Order: sequence, then C-alpha cells, then structure tokens
Amino acid sequence: MAVILGPNRYGKAETRVVRVVRDGGVHHIKDVNVSSALSGDMDEAHLSGDNTAILPTDTQKNTVYAFARKYGIDQIEDFALLLARHYVGSQPAVHHARVEIEEYFWDRIPVQGPSGERHSFVRSGREVRTCVVHHDRDGTTTVLSGLKDLVVLNSTGSEFHGFAVDEYTTLQPATDRILATEVSAGWRHVSDGSPFGKSYSEVRRCLLEAFAETHSLSLQQTLYAMGRRVLETRGEICEVRLAMPNKHHFPVDLTPFGLDNPDEVFYAADRPYGLIEGAVLDDDAPAARFAWE
Repeated sequence: MAVILGPNRYGKAETRVVRVVRDGGVHHIKDVNVSSALSGDMDEAHLSGDNTAILPTDTQKNTVYAFARKYGIDQIEDFALLLARHYVGSQPAVHHARVEIEEYFWDRIPVQGPSGERHSFVRSGREVRTCVVHHDRDGTTTVLSGLKDLVVLNSTGSEFHGFAVDEYTTLQPATDRILATEVSAGWRHVSDGSPFGKSYSEVRRCLLEAFAETHSLSLQQTLYAMGRRVLETRGEICEVRLAMPNKHHFPVDLTPFGLDNPDEVFYAADRPYGLIEGAVLDDDAPAARFAWE
C-alpha cells in the first residue's frame, strides 16, 4: 500500500485587531477577527520537514496588523482581498490564499454637552458580519459575504402540518406557532468589484423583510423565500446559502396551577433543535470554483 500526502493548508487563525480612526474628537471603531490559510507547493514541509516554502503563521499575523495601519479597514471584503492577493503575489510557493474575517459591531454612546467628543461605545447586540475570500495564482477570485447570529422571531404566522409520520412520531400538527431561528447566511458575489457595504445592508434588509412577510408552512419554505428575495433584488449576488436552526418554543401547561395558557407563556428550548440548510441560486450562476468552507 502506497501512502501519499493529500490536500493540505496552513495559516493563522483568529488574529483579532481593533482599528481606531480618530477624526478630531469623533472616533470610529473597526473590530475584526482575521483568519488566513495558505496552500500550494509546500509538500516538503510535511514529507521531510523542509520549511523553505513556509511563510510563518506569525508573519501572517503581523501582516494583518501592518496592513490595518497602512491601508485601514473599511469593508471587510476589501481588506480580505488585499491580504489574499498579497500572500499569493509575494510568495512563489503560495498558489492559493483563503482569508476569512468576522466583524463585530459597536454602537456609539450618546454624549450630552457641548464638547463634541464622540469616543465612547457599547458592544452592539447585532449579528456578526462575515466574509471569506479565495484568491488563486491564476487570478481567480471568489468573494463570499455573510452574517451569523442573526436571531429573528415571528410570534404568529407559522404552521407545520401534513408531514410524514411513522411509529415514532409524536409531534402534533400546528396551525399557529412561534417561528424563531438564528440565521447564518452566506452569499456569493458575481465579481470582486461589488459595493460591499451597500450590498451587505441591502441583503440583510432582504433577509429580514422576507422572514417577516412570509406566512410560513415550514422553515424550509421561509429559507427559500429569504434566499429568493435576495437574488430577485440584488443583481450582484448569484447564490445564497442559509443555515437556520429551529429555535423551538413550547407552550407551558399551566393547568396544574389552575391557569389557562392561551398561547402566552412558552418554554424556549435550546436543544435538541431542527437544523434547516439550503442554497438558492440563479439558474445561470457560474460554478463556484472554490469550496464554501
């Protein structure tokens, strides 16, 4: 039996960097978490311990800090593109770079008085913005934007019935239930020249509006409606992938206490939960050159 080395990559995970832009007394915060992974002509590092082709992961970390100072951080997709192109362009052994960034939002704390200083912030309860950029030595680039931890809930307007049953089925059909989920979404851009900031806010708006406006017969139906709304609204997007766990809310039986419960008091169960995943794409979307992972 022959033993060979399979696909491999290496990089620096979770380089946390906070960039402060000081505009007089008004400050602006960018808080991001950057992970990079490089692959290419690096087999000898595994096979013989020859590290000639290896750019140290510590160097990748330092590059993030240096680029944050030299170029600033505006849209995370643009910053990821800058890093990915640098790694591939500066290192002959690197044939492919993957850069993933998470962005955490901060809200400005209102300040009373005439000073005009604006440098106090509170961590936002919003979702986390994400992106993954793939860049290859042949110039092929894929930009995947996204979000996670977007928690949404409809207190009515959701049903689930007509499902398959067998000897182990105990779930009762529902014609009115709470529908809650924590959305993780990723969307693929047609090109790497999209207006990433506007695109993000508009895709987020489409996802939320479709969730709110869909009378749901299943979480699968809602997922499709959300992805379809994005594609029908935003021409720069060709594919949307969604993962939506069903955050179950069960009515509490209050009869032992002599009380009724007209769907007002619920128990929010965190596990186990149904996990619904799916992709929605244009029928003429170009094939994805690189994996989403």
